[in-house]
Amino acid sequence: MDKTLSRDGTAIAYRRRGQGPPVILVGGALSTAATEAPLARILAPRFEVVTYDRRGRGSSGDSGPYAVGREIEDLAALVAAVGGRASVFGVGAGGALALEAQAAGLPVDLLAVYEPPYTPGASGAQFKACCTARLHRLLSAGDRGGAVELFLSVTGVPADMIARMRRAPLWRGLVSMAHTLAYDDAVLDDGTIPAERFASVTARTLVVCGGFSTTRARLSAHALADALPRARHRTLTGQTRELAPQAMAPVLAEFFARDVYLRQAS
Repeated sequence: MDKTLSRDGTAIAYRRRGQGPPVILVGGALSTAATEAPLARILAPRFEVVTYDRRGRGSSGDSGPYAVGREIEDLAALVAAVGGRASVFGVGAGGALALEAQAAGLPVDLLAVYEPPYTPGASGAQFKACCTARLHRLLSAGDRGGAVELFLSVTGVPADMIARMRRAPLWRGLVSMAHTLAYDDAVLDDGTIPAERFASVTARTLVVCGGFSTTRARLSAHALADALPRARHRTLTGQTRELAPQAMAPVLAEFFARDVYLRQAS
């Protein structure tokens, strides 16, 4: 993997695949560049696809203290590494990070997000506050496995499956990234959609959700699309929170193909 330095000197590890207009994939909670590799391989024949380890994960560094602004600077360093502009696709909390980055001025013309886990409404804010408090208690107590289990249970993974995951080799890797769950939690702030801040998002944006996702996720995606100045919404039939790369790739290819036109017209 290649590395670039973020503004605070943190090394961010990334990998490029393919040739064409640059597309950066921003992973969600407990994901690494390897998590996004299947989607990257499908898109690579048409785009230069960049996957990366967000700070605190995989081969990237983790200079502290954490701040959302530092993760925005990480993404800005990657955009600079691919020529100064890029299209971006973010999954889950990675989608929220991509939106925050564009609202802060990241040079992105086209932005797609899949189910950023906002929890709008009074009950949603209360739920998010409860989860945040529990997460920080677990991490402060050094219970990294408990923090991972909390995240998985909140996202709908059944208890018996979590028990099987605890016995599987992948569990060690998840636990090694448990501290970054606090980073994703910070990106989501209080869980509400920051409509006032997102009024600054200038990129054409595609907000996607799964047809079989939870009612909360689908309603949140619609609300997010309504809050963004230049957004449209799309539902992928048959998809859930566990997005299939084969289902998402053609949607992104069609959407990001507009980047070619935008670059030629500018």
